[in-house]
Amino acid sequence: MGIFVQIESTMEKIFDNTEVAFALKSNSELERAYYLFEMIKREPLVKIGTAVTKFALKTHLPVEGIIRATVFDHFCGGVTETDCMSTIDKMYTKNVYSVLDYSAEGKEVEEQFDLAMEKTLNTIKFGLEKPSIPFAVFKPSGFGRFEIYQKVTEGTELSAHEVVEWKRIKERYDTVSKAAHAANIPLLIDAEESWMQLAADDLIEEMMEKYNKEKVIVFGTLQLYRWDRLDYLKKLHSRAKEKGFKIGQKLVRGAYMEKERERAEEYGYKDPICENKPATDKMYNDVLVYMMENIKDMAIFAGTHNEDSSYLCMDLIEKYNFDKNDKRIWFGQLYGMSDHISYNLAAAGYNVAKYLPFGPVRDVMPYLIRRAEENTSVAGQTNRELELLKRERERRKI
Repeated sequence: MGIFVQIESTMEKIFDNTEVAFALKSNSELERAYYLFEMIKREPLVKIGTAVTKFALKTHLPVEGIIRATVFDHFCGGVTETDCMSTIDKMYTKNVYSVLDYSAEGKEVEEQFDLAMEKTLNTIKFGLEKPSIPFAVFKPSGFGRFEIYQKVTEGTELSAHEVVEWKRIKERYDTVSKAAHAANIPLLIDAEESWMQLAADDLIEEMMEKYNKEKVIVFGTLQLYRWDRLDYLKKLHSRAKEKGFKIGQKLVRGAYMEKERERAEEYGYKDPICENKPATDKMYNDVLVYMMENIKDMAIFAGTHNEDSSYLCMDLIEKYNFDKNDKRIWFGQLYGMSDHISYNLAAAGYNVAKYLPFGPVRDVMPYLIRRAEENTSVAGQTNRELELLKRERERRKI
């Protein structure tokens, strides 16, 4: 049970339909996307562009306008929640939902952590008013200093001041989880580097135990390029059954691979990352199968830009006779990427949500740089985007 065997999907191949995928894009937006991915495809260009952008922002050169008109507008919804509303409404006309994601990074001060909490609480309120916003989300390091999570993960004793900081982090988690529970709006909590993740996982489990009694409100995140995650999930499932709570997990492949490998080598511990891409794909699919088999105890947010994993999820929904729009099963992609998956799934009747980042341009740059680097490093992803954009340009005779 729960072990995935690679089989040819019987599902109709829906992801090649570019007319559906890019229906919301004007000709000029289609052209911008095409030339943006053409640039991202060139790794040296991404490295140079990243270095120049970091320098320009650090020295306060007036580059925000250029960034806003290109990479920011492609991958982000806007500077504020209000900025995002026209995009949210537009996507919703195609039955694609939005996850408003406050993506400012890098300011490790209490005021910023409180602001991130307020932004998350605001999203919960938006969710009450707008059915197009079915989730709230936050990142662990958005609610507290990375170093505190790391110390708690490693079992290092905290100073008196750090004990107070950790208490505040726990209070922020509880405040948003309680609000999400009261509003009946599920809350997605992201995952980060392995050397801080145990502290976050334990806190998330506490929230699940408290607020996931009847249905899943709190979701953790499994980064499935880690070889230990299925084992972790099975142990969590055992504890959940014993204590009477349900499990929510967002499934992703992961975003910190180079950093993870380098640190493992530097400190001489076993590399936490799967040996290769096929092993990561297998881990993702094994976890997806396990969760589908145990759906009565769980809810899944399948965050993936991988067509095979998406077809597998569709196959499993059909195999177990679930409704396509069963609210325990969601597909998710990032805004600005994999529209061919998002919009075709939505058109076919599945639950689909796009992560829609927002925040001040300079504060969102670390997120945008990660997206550009990810597109450069994931074999085939950028080429697939370009191939589909090219096909749609030809169809429209641009």
